[in-house]
Amino acid sequence: MGFDEEWGRLRAAAAERAASGAAIPPALDTALPPVEPDPLEEARDTARERLADFRGRVVLVPLDEAGGLWTAQLGGLDWIYAFCDEEALARFAEARGEAEREWTYRRGVGARLLDEVVPALDFPCGVALNAAGPDGVVFPPVRGIVPDTVALDGEVAA
Repeated sequence: MGFDEEWGRLRAAAAERAASGAAIPPALDTALPPVEPDPLEEARDTARERLADFRGRVVLVPLDEAGGLWTAQLGGLDWIYAFCDEEALARFAEARGEAEREWTYRRGVGARLLDEVVPALDFPCGVALNAAGPDGVVFPPVRGIVPDTVALDGEVAA
């Protein structure tokens, strides 16, 4: 019996079983093993979601004594500190032991920080969101986060 004949016979048998409501033969009723989620892909998806959320979010950026955006160096890289709300900024001030001082800040959209402010600086800089909080995250100056022209692994690195 050729392939086409065998395939036709199997299709006809399956159609009869379906029409009669018969159970699926045991050989075809075996459950597939569960697909294990890829932890690396899950982490990438989470990072993409957090970046997308940040890009569309209005954040508070503390100002330094000169009225510029407050930055700090950590791990050999400068970071602009940004906060989702006044409570997150207050947690940061408390962690620094500076809760009593007045923290002036500007509001800005996350995408503007990454796409306009970081490229305008004359030094590599990332953004640290909600530092000193349980939901803190950093957005380093790399491709996919900032424009390639200022990314440490982009055109600047080449």
